[in-house]
Amino acid sequence: MKISSHQIAAFTEVFRQRSVSEAAAVLGVTQSAVTQHLAKLEQHMGTTLFIRHRSGLEPTKPAQELFALTDRVRVLEQLVAEKINAYSDLSAGHLTVIANAPRPAMPLISEFNRQFPAVRITFSLVPWELAKQRLEARDVDIAIITEPDDIANLFHVQLSKTRLMALMRREHRLACRPTLTLAELAQERIILTEDGSLTLREVEKACLENSTSMPNVIKMATYPVLKEAVLHGIGIGVLLEDSVFPAEELVYKTVDELSSDFKTYIVTTSDKRRLRCVKSFFETVEISLENQGKTFPR
Repeated sequence: MKISSHQIAAFTEVFRQRSVSEAAAVLGVTQSAVTQHLAKLEQHMGTTLFIRHRSGLEPTKPAQELFALTDRVRVLEQLVAEKINAYSDLSAGHLTVIANAPRPAMPLISEFNRQFPAVRITFSLVPWELAKQRLEARDVDIAIITEPDDIANLFHVQLSKTRLMALMRREHRLACRPTLTLAELAQERIILTEDGSLTLREVEKACLENSTSMPNVIKMATYPVLKEAVLHGIGIGVLLEDSVFPAEELVYKTVDELSSDFKTYIVTTSDKRRLRCVKSFFETVEISLENQGKTFPR
């Protein structure tokens, strides 16, 4: 049995989207067609490619190994199609974007959507470690991530430089202090993001270096949930300063032992940077930075 380009396309998009229906929408075919292509490919390989859960599709090890090759094939196909069609505007398309936090991702997506409303965007907030893994696995088009690994081998634009801060309600007793220490935070209920986050790693590292422990910690899934917890008076949050949008009820305070700067980038792989949608997204970002009077080296 010969493997067809339709089977490769169906498999690759299902892997990217973790959904048959989303893959069908991207490819412009029916769900049954995608299902049939997957079934034929699994039959030919003699193995299962996806485990079906209520939350979505989980790729198996053979699927992960196959995707490492087929994703490159799909990128080349898209580049060839764009070259042949040579269309001058983005009247269609799809982008998969991930980020660690709502900022600075949301304003960039909003501006891109304003310019290219026909392009579909699938966006997910994911922990820092997972973002790096998905970027390495090539199952996203664009990542907006703080301190990514192997930055030299990625096409990237620096978006911002930030540091970890303590976030609290304005009426909190520590809100009048100009700066805080880890020892002072250790006396409070602290809200951190979950395992796999840059924030948790850096706070644990600082505590170890300064012989400090935080006995009362609550972990939240994402920065927006952490912000909501602080708004509701659950505790003091620690997070990157530019990761969430400001709220009148909240204030940031620097922490003496958390003084390192961290750079946030928008990144993609070297081959995907040439895709029309990806290229246009980066152009939107660069124009946005220029309008803000920012120029960052790649």
